Amino acid sequence: MNLSADLFIDSKCTLAEGPMWHPEREELFWFDIHERTLFRANVAGEILQKYLFEGKASAAAVIDRDTVLVASVGALLRLNLVSGRTDYVLPLEVDKPGNRPNDSRVNPAGGFWIGTMADKEDGPKGSVYQYRAGKLERLFGEITVTNSICFSPDGATAYFSDTPTKKILKRPIDPATGMPTGDWSVFVDVEGHRGSPDGSVVDTEGFLWSARWGGGCVVRHAPDGSIDRVIELPTAKVTCPAFGGPELKTLYITTACNDDITTDGPERGGGIFSIKLDIAGQREPTLKF
Repeated sequence: MNLSADLFIDSKCTLAEGPMWHPEREELFWFDIHERTLFRANVAGEILQKYLFEGKASAAAVIDRDTVLVASVGALLRLNLVSGRTDYVLPLEVDKPGNRPNDSRVNPAGGFWIGTMADKEDGPKGSVYQYRAGKLERLFGEITVTNSICFSPDGATAYFSDTPTKKILKRPIDPATGMPTGDWSVFVDVEGHRGSPDGSVVDTEGFLWSARWGGGCVVRHAPDGSIDRVIELPTAKVTCPAFGGPELKTLYITTACNDDITTDGPERGGGIFSIKLDIAGQREPTLKF
């Protein structure tokens, strides 16, 4: 089954990433990593506010209605969404000045898995950490481009991809703590399909939705890895999906700008796309701060 997503907000981002639906505010958040900006928009597609950071930032985790934790270059920051004030929480890879955060997501245990990578993509210099209850722990490393971090509804399985490998992996984790309890195995190998695996999200049925960088689509994979359906987009660089809307049945999709396309329009990329579905996503977990 192939469906098509429509342009929701023509945000003209260079690299839109980290979409998140805030369940208490009923608002969509996403980042433009290269422009160091977090966007906040309502369900009507109106941009309500922009937050500018000193360094590149890529992901946020819900603390409460008016506060989120932001993964940025060199630090985790607590952002007040009303005042715009940021407060320093913890250092993040201050010993690796060429690194930046990338794909990240909160698991059902309230643990924020934060992926990092070399900003120039010049080698396997990234890692994945978990921040939970005031503690930041490194889980694994030697990653070139961290992506596809997401979790099963029961909190017992984590997914991950190092994008150049073209594989999405899975491993068991402790539902109570979010910490790994077993080894990685291959969930799906996308070699020979379309593009490379970028960000992913898991719906309430346990199916994984994979954005395909360079492939112009989002692919829904069944728990056995098989392809259930494909969401088509008019632009190639698709970065990450997130469920939102009042019933969590709207899939929002971030994209990056295609530098080789000079005309304006959805195919240029950098906008936020959406499609209404008959399947609900998981409610965004609250961070155990």
